[in-house]
Amino acid sequence: MAGDMFRLDGKIVAVVGAGGGIGEAVAVAAAAQGAHVACFDINQASAAAAAATITAAGGKAEAGAMDLGDEAQIEAGLSGLVKAHGRLDGLVCTPAINVRKPILQYSLAEFDKVVDLNLRGNFAALMVAGRIMTAQKSGSIVLFSSIRSIVTEPGQSVYSMTKAGILQLAKTAATEWATQGVRVNAVGPGVIETPLTSPIKNNPDWYNAYAMKNPMNRWGQPSEMAGPTVFLLSDAASYVTGTIIYADGGWLAADGRFTPPGM
Repeated sequence: MAGDMFRLDGKIVAVVGAGGGIGEAVAVAAAAQGAHVACFDINQASAAAAAATITAAGGKAEAGAMDLGDEAQIEAGLSGLVKAHGRLDGLVCTPAINVRKPILQYSLAEFDKVVDLNLRGNFAALMVAGRIMTAQKSGSIVLFSSIRSIVTEPGQSVYSMTKAGILQLAKTAATEWATQGVRVNAVGPGVIETPLTSPIKNNPDWYNAYAMKNPMNRWGQPSEMAGPTVFLLSDAASYVTGTIIYADGGWLAADGRFTPPGM
């Protein structure tokens, strides 16, 4: 039994943001561990491509469009899984955006854009999944926070605020739903090579500075976020709720870039 606790065989898992980056990597990994994965994305073609990758490898998957700004669409997508499969065992929600600007250059329209997706959108998905899972008395929800929930830098005000909010949202939901068999956790990536961070990769000085900030001296890959996420979805994490796993290459453990002589 111990050897199977990390498996997801027979579980119905929805991954929002599965059309690329971390979401796609998580969807592929969950399917490889035996889950039936519903790949959702605002871009339905990208979601379908992720599902096709899974089925081509022998996994079970389906796809659909999901805009986190549309509660009715979230409801239809997640409730549809319950109607088709009888339950919803897991939800992973990865979408986020960032507008990098100093506070004094930010517009309230830009503020609203970031907050609407990163906080309102994730809250909506959590709420819909929570209704389903508390009714069935089981389920695991994984939201995506960031190292920016703890540390920040110039130009990251609103993004950091939302990622801290995601962590507190996960903690609160965990406390509300624990007695109903629903676990809620977060994953906190460090610097990961995704479409969201592509502008940094195009600037060698910026890219290398981030790489050298963590003890591993490199960026992470989307596939490296899949392990922590699959763990939180699995029965191996049955007593884990209301917390965050930082997968950051040691970024938060290091307080500087200088290695003392002789070390």
